[in-house]
Amino acid sequence: MRTSLIGIGLGACLTALTLGSATQALAEATSAQRAACTPDVWRLCAGEIPSIPGITACLRREKPKLSPACREVMNEADRPRIARPVASNERKS
Repeated sequence: MRTSLIGIGLGACLTALTLGSATQALAEATSAQRAACTPDVWRLCAGEIPSIPGITACLRREKPKLSPACREVMNEADRPRIARPVASNERKS
C-alpha cells in the first residue's frame, strides 16, 4: 500500500514541477516529462516525496546532478513564459 501511495504522490509531484507553476503544470505535464525526471526524484529527492514544493526545490537545488533529460525539463520550467494575446470575436469597423 505504501509503495502505491508513493507512486501516486511521485506522479503528482513530477507533474507539478515540469512546467513552472504547480497549478498550470498539473494540467499540462506530459508523460515524457514525468519519465525524464522520475529517476532523478528517486535518486536525489526521495525524502521530499510527496511534497510538490519540496521536490521542485530539491530538483532546482540539485540541477548540476540531474540527468540531461530532466535538466532540460527543469530548464524549460524555469524559462519565462510570454503571454499571448487572446483572440477577440469583435469585428473592427
